[in-house]
Amino acid sequence: MAKPFFYGGQAVLEGVMMRGQRHMSVAVRDPDGEIVLHTEPLDASIYNGRAVKWPLIRGVAMIWDMLGLGLRAMKFAANVQLRRQEVEVGNGGFGVMLAVSGVVALGIFFVTPLLLAGWVESRTGASVATTLVEGVIRIALLLGYIWLIAFLPDIRRVFAYHGAEHKTINAHEAGAALEPASIRAFSVANPRCGTGFLLIVMTLAVFVFSVADVATAAVFSDRLPLFARLPSRILLVPVIASISYEVMRWGAAHIGNRVVRTIFGPSLALQSLTTREPDEDQLAVAVAALNAVLVADGVVETVVEGAPAPVAAPVPVS
Repeated sequence: MAKPFFYGGQAVLEGVMMRGQRHMSVAVRDPDGEIVLHTEPLDASIYNGRAVKWPLIRGVAMIWDMLGLGLRAMKFAANVQLRRQEVEVGNGGFGVMLAVSGVVALGIFFVTPLLLAGWVESRTGASVATTLVEGVIRIALLLGYIWLIAFLPDIRRVFAYHGAEHKTINAHEAGAALEPASIRAFSVANPRCGTGFLLIVMTLAVFVFSVADVATAAVFSDRLPLFARLPSRILLVPVIASISYEVMRWGAAHIGNRVVRTIFGPSLALQSLTTREPDEDQLAVAVAALNAVLVADGVVETVVEGAPAPVAAPVPVS
């Protein structure tokens, strides 16, 4: 019996990106109220290659590709909104902005907690608990960041599209009709959500960094100074992300189990900060994106009854 395929997606500016088995689609509502759609094939070497069968290795490959898909979807969405102004977001400027954002994120969520924990250690001398303090600070920064950006009107709309994405995927996987009226009854939470993934990353980082600190202390016969621990906080991020991907994958496959759902309860609860109840128009955009993926993948033959008819747009993606 074939394993069920888990669909994924991402909210973007005034739209939703959906990833299927062999294609991805992004649907965006333009300033005129029309749904603009783009569909493209996925990289077969990643999704059908040997790497997807190897635990940990597949996590790096999937996360890397999802980042690429997400960036292209965000660029497409931005250009749809700017089309009327005859302004285009180019690859160069967009890439620099995202690179800077990535460096800032690493600094805030991985370097800053270590520096603050080091300050606590220097004042208290409690070196054993430093990594735990570092982890608590890291999670607090994540929660505080999400809480603060939720006050921005544009982000609140993105969070509503995030809710539409989850509801639509949940409805499809439950066998419900892909119609806004039917989808509305489903939850805005999903066990494969990127927000929950971030919480898993932050939690596992406590254990991984603890092991790294203990191992290096054993090798050098003493706990390394603060500056010597900084590289591990950066270099171990891909390792932590790969382990987190496997944990999330396992949790999603067993979420029906009461114990598993309890364990992943905080991950599901955190999504209440990054999702909002969508309106009918936002649900229609999510339906258009998922339906386009289903048609491209050959899961359904035609557009489902009641789904909005998107229009094509000459907007660059790659």
